[in-house]
Amino acid sequence: MKKWNLIVDVGRCHNSNNCFLSVADEYQRNEHPGYSAEMPLHGHRWIDVKKKERGQAPMVDVAYLPTMCMHCDDAPCIAAAKDDAIQKRNDGIVIIDPVKAKGQKHLVDSCPYGAIWWNEEKQLPQHWNFDAHLLDSGWVEPRCVQSCPTGALRSVIITDSEMERLKSEEGLEQLEPEIQTKPRVHYKNLHLYKKCFIGGTVVITDSGLEDCLEGAIAVLNKDEKKIGEEISDAFGEFKFDDLEPASGAYRIDILHPEYTSLSVNVELRESIYTGVHALTPR
Repeated sequence: MKKWNLIVDVGRCHNSNNCFLSVADEYQRNEHPGYSAEMPLHGHRWIDVKKKERGQAPMVDVAYLPTMCMHCDDAPCIAAAKDDAIQKRNDGIVIIDPVKAKGQKHLVDSCPYGAIWWNEEKQLPQHWNFDAHLLDSGWVEPRCVQSCPTGALRSVIITDSEMERLKSEEGLEQLEPEIQTKPRVHYKNLHLYKKCFIGGTVVITDSGLEDCLEGAIAVLNKDEKKIGEEISDAFGEFKFDDLEPASGAYRIDILHPEYTSLSVNVELRESIYTGVHALTPR
């Protein structure tokens, strides 16, 4: 059976917040009987975009991480709900019943992703329900996907076996794999938010002048084993990404056939810019 999944490409998210705005437009002052009560005008972010900065000047990047209900196949909220207030549909979508869930504030804490919000006025837990009412009426994708200007969000309705193949082909990951809830929201380029980089700049000095060196080979070593290689660009910059935070000691060997080589030792805690490294003619 085909089921809904959402793919979030962290590398494409530019923090437009159109996903959040589309949800607000769809649910604020709007009741969708059987699917959702209206969303409060303030305080709720059923789709929330988180931000993380990495590195130090002049090598800094920023990643944005859209988060929402993960529509887990093993959803803790379903187990915690009373009176069948939360149901998993055959198409993979999780629905919090806006009538049966009334008063069940404990469901907010049951979600390990923090994706259930408490509506104090209505005494109701609420979440982003994949715009199920729109999909059931014939829409081919949720509004957040439709409104994303960069293509950071993509919805697919395919079988589980097809989804497993897609996950492998595109390198998709879970947001918090240790939770083991089998989410139907999958992330691409998640390392831009969760992992670290080591970067630097290679220059040459000749007759007192300094210039960026393109084409230098930077080799990353850990425990005396080569684990990566990068070539410096036109600005002399190199960058090793997708490294585990607080992963300890590394050595970078910088090589070029026309210049003397050098080595740089780095202790990685968070993403780090190692500075300017000057090579001299042989």
